[in-house]
Amino acid sequence: MGNRVYEKVVEYHERTKHHYHRYARSAGHMDWQNQPNPFRVYKNADTFSLPFLEKDPGKGHMSLYRMPSAGPEPFTLNNIAGFLELSLGLSAWKASARGKWSLRMNPSSGNLHPTEAHLILPEADDLRAGIYHYNPLLHALELRAELPHKLWQTISAHFGTGGFLVALSSIFWRESWKYGERAFRYCNHDAGHALAGISFSAGLQGWRTTFLNALSDDALETTLGFNRTDWLPREEEHPDLLCFVSGYHVQDIPRYLPDNIVEAFSELPLAGAPNRLSRERVDWQLIYETAELTRKPTTAGEKYDLSAIPFLENARSALSAAEIIRKRRSATSFNPDGVIDKNRFFAILDKTLPRTGCLPFDIQFGNPSVNLLLFVHNVRELERGLYFFMRDTKDLQSIRNNFHPDFVWQQITEKLPLYLLQSGDFRHEAIQLSCHQEIAGFSAFSLGMIARFSETVRSAPYRYRHLFWESGMIGQVLYLEAEAQGVRGTGIGCYFDDPVHELLGLQDNTWQSLYHFTIGLPVEDPRLTTLPPYSHLENSRNK
Repeated sequence: MGNRVYEKVVEYHERTKHHYHRYARSAGHMDWQNQPNPFRVYKNADTFSLPFLEKDPGKGHMSLYRMPSAGPEPFTLNNIAGFLELSLGLSAWKASARGKWSLRMNPSSGNLHPTEAHLILPEADDLRAGIYHYNPLLHALELRAELPHKLWQTISAHFGTGGFLVALSSIFWRESWKYGERAFRYCNHDAGHALAGISFSAGLQGWRTTFLNALSDDALETTLGFNRTDWLPREEEHPDLLCFVSGYHVQDIPRYLPDNIVEAFSELPLAGAPNRLSRERVDWQLIYETAELTRKPTTAGEKYDLSAIPFLENARSALSAAEIIRKRRSATSFNPDGVIDKNRFFAILDKTLPRTGCLPFDIQFGNPSVNLLLFVHNVRELERGLYFFMRDTKDLQSIRNNFHPDFVWQQITEKLPLYLLQSGDFRHEAIQLSCHQEIAGFSAFSLGMIARFSETVRSAPYRYRHLFWESGMIGQVLYLEAEAQGVRGTGIGCYFDDPVHELLGLQDNTWQSLYHFTIGLPVEDPRLTTLPPYSHLENSRNK
């Protein structure tokens, strides 16, 4: 049965590859009248408006990544609200002659936002203990179930410390409306973007985010009440993950919820009905079949030790951590003559390395599986060419054995595992491989995320989703560090999968490209107007 599931997951992956002569199946047109509402609302649920940050945390750039030196902030409603504002809230509105649309702190493929967040909170100030859905449009919590005091005491005793739980879920229809069968990949990218955003924002409060890596999807679905919610067909939320947020000094958080706690959640009365997102839905059955195949079972709780490599000490940003988070945007065009300094380029790559005790990768998510193929176009003091960045140097020999034998593998600096594969101008190849998009070649550099694929998915099919989560987390790091270094990034989900592999000499699916990204000097669109994120709310500090 295990091999059969693996084969079906690989079948999905192969079927949703883009090729020069054929793109993955989608609607083939934009049905604008049926575009899903980007905001989930639970109608008739008690709604609690959250306060906005009166002042952003004053912590500097490196506070995004390093363990805080000061003690944790208390788990008050104000601090939880600030955590949500800087992780999943709105960052701006954009307006043009054709309309107005919102942007969020967490990036999303096509700005379609399939990711939803739910919190399990203790009593805090005037807020009752309960299961809440976060509504980023209103910056509000919607109460889905109230928690008895005894149940929260049991939860607190299980984790052995104060804190709260935050869950992510996906609405596949939001992405498949535009991207068809390939949308399952993008939904999982976006879960990774949001997971990194949660980790960064929690860190600014002095909090640690721990992924409950033993928990099954069935248990999470029961805990959130998804299996007792009346969903409209193909508008349901699929459980992704659950994290416990604690003080950063707390170690060895349990990676699961006991059966008695999950059972207690199954008996809670639920409130609120999910709003309709579209007039009609298209049933991309392959997505839902693959989602079932990759559901996570209960597993043993794992503890992961990452590297202890120190951060590079150059190219610090004058921006605060909160300013960087708020400034994050997806570039739509680059100046092809834009250059990035070598030290800033190194600084961006450096932040993608997983380190013990450092954000966002030390959330007990897993050992690193994704490395970076780089197309270097315009980095000062670095020759143009094809490069490879090893996020996990244990993979170096496997990578070299699978890649073209004529690559030179020249290490560029002792401080980073960065290797030159081949010198030359690869702008044309970068553009061509990324679905002919100029942003991949007109940038300072672009990249593809190359994942250890067959070994990972064969041993645990649910980790197919995790590979995309890891890619999305890397993407969020690249987004933020690009802003910190005075440039801008954009995720690229559209690329020609197998031609990328052919460029590297890959003969099978031992390694696969899962996500592309590009960073450069942005060219702003003068037709667009930027508006404050919460100007539509009376209690906003940025009306």
